[in-house]
Amino acid sequence: MPQPTPSRRAFFKTAGLAAASLTLGRTSASATAPIPDGTHDAVRNSDLIPFHIGVASYSLRELSVDGVIDAMHALQTPWLCLKSFHLPYELSPDEMAAARAKYEAAGLTIVGGGNIALRKDDDDDIRKYFDYAKAAGMPVMVCSPLIAALPRIEKFVKEYDIKIAIHNHGPEDKEYPAASDALRYLEGMDPRMGVCLDIGHATRAGADIVEEAALAGPRLFDVHLKDLKVATERDSQCIMGEGVLPLAPLFRQLQRQGYTGCANLEYEIDAKDPVPGMLRSIAYLRGTLAGLTTA
Repeated sequence: MPQPTPSRRAFFKTAGLAAASLTLGRTSASATAPIPDGTHDAVRNSDLIPFHIGVASYSLRELSVDGVIDAMHALQTPWLCLKSFHLPYELSPDEMAAARAKYEAAGLTIVGGGNIALRKDDDDDIRKYFDYAKAAGMPVMVCSPLIAALPRIEKFVKEYDIKIAIHNHGPEDKEYPAASDALRYLEGMDPRMGVCLDIGHATRAGADIVEEAALAGPRLFDVHLKDLKVATERDSQCIMGEGVLPLAPLFRQLQRQGYTGCANLEYEIDAKDPVPGMLRSIAYLRGTLAGLTTA
């Protein structure tokens, strides 16, 4: 995915937050109340399905912050992995606190953030992103780090107690085409150094996503969900369940290995109006999970 960073001014314009104020005003009725208790966990049982279905906010990249909150309410899931579109790096401490409070007041849980590049082997550069993740309350930083910087990043993982999850980007990615390619660089490193398995990109790289999840084991900290009509074609992304990816076997493997993170829908199509396709995708994913609880 691309890495544009919105300006602070653009963020506050789209978010409906005044730059000189901490007012948490909302522009729509559905953004004024949290998601009703229980609705988003209708098929989740902590003993049977230990993970949640969430959303990577890249799916909602052309929506404002209020639009993201509305979409999450429509999707009936509170778990959100935030892209910098919706929480810019440049926010001041007060602005960050206000932005974070707005998401939390709407009943949303920030489960991670990224993709964050971490492309410099430099303490000051790495620290600013860990400071950002800490201020945002992100337990996991999804990233595509410079391989040479991994030992330096490990020091910050230990200092901040924030996990990193290396995101694979398919055959175009010369470092991390699949999650297993990232794992080989993490051998012997702190257990909080792990991976985010993007199942669409891994499939395009020729990997078996069920095997990828199993290989990652306890180093699997995030999963990005998408489906493809043609396994090798990036532009064939489709609504979940309309493609060829083995979603039920993947969920069965996550269940088997006791994965307790989030499986986040990353819906990269229909950018202008993503919610209808996301609703159908979330419904399919929930139906797949429900099948696991009765199998």
